[in-house]
Amino acid sequence: MKVGIPKETYPKETRVAMVPAQVQALTKVGFEVVVESGAGEAAGFTDEQFVEKGAGIVDRDGAFGAEIVFQVRTYAANREAGGADLSRYREGSFVIGFCDPLDAGDAVARLADTGVQLFSMELVPRISRAQHMDALSSQATIAGYVAVMQAASRLPKIFPMLTTAAGTISPARVLVIGAGVAGLQAIATSKRLGAIIQAYDVRPAAQDDVESVGAKLLQLPLEPGDAEDASGYAKDLGEAFYRRQQEFLASATSTIDVVISTALIPGKPSPLLLTEDAVSGMARGSVIVDLAAAKGGNCALTEADQEVVAHGVTIMGPTNLPALAPTHASQLYARNVHNFLVAQAQDGAFVPKDDDEIITETLVARGGTVVHPRLRPADASSGEEVRA
Repeated sequence: MKVGIPKETYPKETRVAMVPAQVQALTKVGFEVVVESGAGEAAGFTDEQFVEKGAGIVDRDGAFGAEIVFQVRTYAANREAGGADLSRYREGSFVIGFCDPLDAGDAVARLADTGVQLFSMELVPRISRAQHMDALSSQATIAGYVAVMQAASRLPKIFPMLTTAAGTISPARVLVIGAGVAGLQAIATSKRLGAIIQAYDVRPAAQDDVESVGAKLLQLPLEPGDAEDASGYAKDLGEAFYRRQQEFLASATSTIDVVISTALIPGKPSPLLLTEDAVSGMARGSVIVDLAAAKGGNCALTEADQEVVAHGVTIMGPTNLPALAPTHASQLYARNVHNFLVAQAQDGAFVPKDDDEIITETLVARGGTVVHPRLRPADASSGEEVRA
């Protein structure tokens, strides 16, 4: 089978769905790979490098004409710029990539209408044999690292403690909200830079993870009850809990230099954790990097893809941090989709098994219909048990 890699068209998207090293890995197991000319340039991979590893260079129609199409963002996750590609999707082809299944139901349906077999990388199940396919986690790792670098570039202080002849400089104080993959990477990166780190997460299981990477877990003096869904992700806990949580975090951030906020609830707007009063109580020059900006933000003053200064505090709302480190983000993503494909490969063909949990959990559309039970109209709005 032929695997096609189109160039990404989402605004400021610099990643590519395949890198030269993984092209070679695919050709070794019998797949043919074609790459749209220039698809890897923004991530640092030239056409010549792809050719050296066995890929063919084609135009956009040639990439979409393959039996298998890898994308970082399928049309469903790239509604505005991707509209021109709807006519390029081939009936019966396999399309594998991010497709924003919980928030882009109409776009998923339009993509399903093309007759493709659509697999969502957001829905890879959290089971041990699928860990090496987990694209959400790999990209969140990059996002957590880049978030700290962004904060360090804006903070009018340095992170580590320094003792000099002119005196001692105190280390920066960092609070990471949300101890998922991005949050844990943010903690580890801040620790390496020499900061003092605290973390907050409502999930009881987070304490060991937080302490293992060098942070102290802040304890909210309120029982959150069952804070996790069946997949281990935070769930909606109700308005009364969030009000108490906002008050607690407003007090905690008053001595903090940098807040990295990553709290998300699958299928729902981001929980509001930092009010304007909390921001006004922070020291002038402090920085907030809100990784939940795409879903509304954890901070009341966050604006998606904007940098806002309010009460002397810089509030950043990036929505695609992995695109700021596209070489490594693309390498990790390419390994994820490669592993997804090869796990179901037979003699150079992709033969997905309908009784495999990985396939049943990620298959979104087939035969012109949205087939995923959690995404059908009756329950597509609930978002429960589906991670984003």
